[in-house]
Amino acid sequence: MRNPQIANIASIALLGLLSSQAFAWSIDGVVKSKVSGRLLGGVKISTFNFGGYETTSAEDGTFRLSGDGTTAIASTKASNVALHMEGNMLTIYNADARSLSVSVINSLGKVLKKNNIENVQGIVSLDLGKFAKGAKFIRVTADNRNSTFMVTDKGAVKTLKKDGEVLPSLQFSLDGYANFVYQMQAETETGVTIEMVRPSSSSSSENNPTVSSSSETQVVSSSSKTQDDTPLDCSGKTAKPGKQNMSVTVDGKKRTFIMYIPDSYKGDKPVPLFVDYHPVMGSGEGQYSGTTYRTLTAKEGVISLYPDGTKSSDPRKMGPGWNVGPCCSDDDDVKFSREMIAAVEEIACIDKKRVYAAGFSMGGGMSNHVACFMSDIYAAVAPAGMDLNKTNSAQCNPDRPVPIIMFRGTNDNVCKYQGGDSGYGDGLNFLGAEGNFKFWAEKNGCTGVPSKNSDGCDEYSTCRDGTKVVLCTKQGGGHEQGDGNIGWPFLKQFTLP
Repeated sequence: MRNPQIANIASIALLGLLSSQAFAWSIDGVVKSKVSGRLLGGVKISTFNFGGYETTSAEDGTFRLSGDGTTAIASTKASNVALHMEGNMLTIYNADARSLSVSVINSLGKVLKKNNIENVQGIVSLDLGKFAKGAKFIRVTADNRNSTFMVTDKGAVKTLKKDGEVLPSLQFSLDGYANFVYQMQAETETGVTIEMVRPSSSSSSENNPTVSSSSETQVVSSSSKTQDDTPLDCSGKTAKPGKQNMSVTVDGKKRTFIMYIPDSYKGDKPVPLFVDYHPVMGSGEGQYSGTTYRTLTAKEGVISLYPDGTKSSDPRKMGPGWNVGPCCSDDDDVKFSREMIAAVEEIACIDKKRVYAAGFSMGGGMSNHVACFMSDIYAAVAPAGMDLNKTNSAQCNPDRPVPIIMFRGTNDNVCKYQGGDSGYGDGLNFLGAEGNFKFWAEKNGCTGVPSKNSDGCDEYSTCRDGTKVVLCTKQGGGHEQGDGNIGWPFLKQFTLP
């Protein structure tokens, strides 16, 4: 249903129903030099653990960034979805998206009604009919933006922050100064002062943000680390549809993850498994909400996992994150990934030849990493917003060619497109988007030169064992989640040999 007759638009002004991701947040303040006190203009500011929010400080050092579409800086990017209910009619404004999913949820968390709409532009109205009376929450997924709203007793709709959801971490960067990361502690912060220093005078404690996450756990255990070619018998598999908090014990430590089994899973035949790694200072819950893949894989009965990273004992290193060489966890995340997947295979009917990995930011770094060290598990990978670094790339020796599709933005301010040192003194020195592209082309034995595919991405299509290596570059793009509409069709065409 596209652009039907809508309710009175003027009513929006009365309700003020602008929103962005799962909740509204905002921060404003000033950036200055810690040594001289000089106000710093032109500082690039972007969200480290959410994709698609960025701005630049003004000449007087002031800045404002928000997730509610009300930023005062013209260059800021933010989602601007708005909802209005009148009777049974739900109207969604500013819903420009390739794929729009709208779920109506009651007070018990049950989905009463779900609509999936393709190629939406501007305004969409949906008649909820009898489900309007029981509606307590509305969840809107517009491409890679998830927004959750609460319906009040009077029919108004307001944004909702989910329990356990992390707040934004902001990166401040300016040539000649050390990168600085600020972790928000509240949904609204005003008058924040950011003091930046030259690299020679920076201290480890200034760039040491923290973020907390919690999860109720259901303990499962496993030890299998190898693929089994025996035809899979689905009898005895006990997993049921739903979102579940899980854990495994690895080297004596409990490691947590979310398992999401869509309603379309029946347990009578093997289904693919999709693992989605979160950004540094993020969480499995945050990636569950922010990924662009979940609604696409769920339609096909695919089970998806959202693991939680851990923090390093080194206070100079940011976290929670992943152990991808010199950063950013002390734990063996490859071993954790193997144990997590094996645990799920014990209780769910998984096609072991169709296990895939993706991730955003450091999660993109991790999905690059597992392609090197888990080529016996993952059939194909789709990293976004981060490349291999000089440490783990030097150790990278996969047992087989690994199909890979990479998503990168030319204006990525967190992991620069051209590569190089991260700027945080954490030892991460990246290959860069094109360097990563060429690295995997060599590892996979690709021949010839890359060409543009139907999605406008650069592709090496003549590689060993029928694999492909793809780089999707977004000109002017920032630090953003990968595009599931391109990534998922690529991944699912491949199986383990």
